[in-house]
Amino acid sequence: SVEPGYAVAASLQAVELLTLATDLRELELRVDVDEADIGVVAAGQDAYFTVSSYPDRRFPAVLKKVAYGSTETENVVTYTTYLNVDNKDLLLRPGMTASATISTAHKDDVLLVPNAALRFQPRQTTASTQSALMMGGPPHASGEKSVKETSLHGERIRTIYVLRNGQALPLEVTTGLTDGSQTEIVSGELAEGDEVIVDQRRAGK
Repeated sequence: SVEPGYAVAASLQAVELLTLATDLRELELRVDVDEADIGVVAAGQDAYFTVSSYPDRRFPAVLKKVAYGSTETENVVTYTTYLNVDNKDLLLRPGMTASATISTAHKDDVLLVPNAALRFQPRQTTASTQSALMMGGPPHASGEKSVKETSLHGERIRTIYVLRNGQALPLEVTTGLTDGSQTEIVSGELAEGDEVIVDQRRAGK
């Protein structure tokens, strides 16, 4: 049987739109998902993708089904997912290459910190170099901003450093969801408005 708008996977997250029917208003993307992430991917999840022809626009999609059979390419195991795409504007054309992201979790009104703060490890410092610690800005409540992620690895205990009284103070926090650039803080002594440290450099440089 022929469904409107089949798609062929070009590589892992890169997919190529290919139509086998005359109606381009409903398309289907076929996206390969790594085995490390497939456990949190399920039908009904929201997704979006971009194409090089419209680099600043995100096209919405909905995950329709997940294949049980796997594919191995260069020792990388992936599973195929099928996404429904509404192309009512007819902007998408056969042969376009797309990069897709699937949202596996969603939370509102959470405390966020930049991921650089979670990676920061202080070097030995003197009083003169303490002042050269680079601030990443205060953590903030997301408000209207949501946290979405493509890989859910559960809550973890992490150490971050904040600037208090001119000194780098380590704080133990529990992290939650991440969108790849910011991470949710589930618990700990970190408060909205604290200045988190993301990098360190020598004074005068």
